[in-house]
Amino acid sequence: MSEFVIETRGLSKRFGAIAAVDRVDLAIPAGVVSGFVGPNGAGKTTTMRMLLGLIRPSAGGGTVLGEALSAPERYLPRTGAMIEGPAFYAPLTGRANLTTLARLGRIPRRRVDEVLSVVNLTDRAGDPVREYSHGMRQRLGIAAALLPDPSLLVLDEPTNGLDPAGIAGMRSVLRTVAGRGATVFVSSHLLAEVEQICNHVVIIESGHLGFQGSIDALVAAQSPELLARAERVEDLPRLAAKLGEMNRPARVDGEWLYVAAPEDFAADLNRLAAEIGITLVHLSSRRASLEEAFFARTGGGRSLAGPEAT
Repeated sequence: MSEFVIETRGLSKRFGAIAAVDRVDLAIPAGVVSGFVGPNGAGKTTTMRMLLGLIRPSAGGGTVLGEALSAPERYLPRTGAMIEGPAFYAPLTGRANLTTLARLGRIPRRRVDEVLSVVNLTDRAGDPVREYSHGMRQRLGIAAALLPDPSLLVLDEPTNGLDPAGIAGMRSVLRTVAGRGATVFVSSHLLAEVEQICNHVVIIESGHLGFQGSIDALVAAQSPELLARAERVEDLPRLAAKLGEMNRPARVDGEWLYVAAPEDFAADLNRLAAEIGITLVHLSSRRASLEEAFFARTGGGRSLAGPEAT
């Protein structure tokens, strides 16, 4: 079997004149939690639906769990998925809904209690689903996807519409699932969440693949920066101008100075500030965020979420 759980070649989907997905070559390694990111309408859901056999590609092909994309019946029994939100019988309890799905799938009933525990719904399993919050329904949807004990879990925007507590709960669930050995392929537009949960990322924009690989590799590809703060914030423009004279690009954002320079330039920066009468009260290297790396890669501009020292 290939080292890749998902592998596609030229995967494309057209709806009339619109190319929703255009010649995408995916290579998702086994054992990763891969974040599938891109703006709304980028082609994430369409790609996932093709991978699950819900729609047919217009061109291209590939494999999922070593089986041809054209024969989804061969890999779907080992795949769990939640696409565009879960659907349940509202009058039935959470446990009854899962038990029904287990019977239909000829899955041992013991799996019902096991997956309820994984998603932290054991205490509410006897309540009707109509009494569940949105976050609880999302977790029940993941429980349903986990029933067959899948090797691959595909989730489309599982944190969509959740409050901060719900997002934190979903993060915990995905970490638990990954810790049990499944490969997770999860789409999201919340880059900060992807950065916390995933160790692999796929970027898609306007149906085209922009990047795939480890998050560390994507972030490391960004230009190194130093982050500095002066005792008097009004001194920062003067220091930035001096750095510009030395061909060291620098910019001031509020009370912070960002300098395009490697970590070993920190001592020189400190000395330069002292020479022109500026006292620095903070000086550190700065790791780019996934959000910044994403916008740099897609040409969407730079978004600063505040200092992040390393």
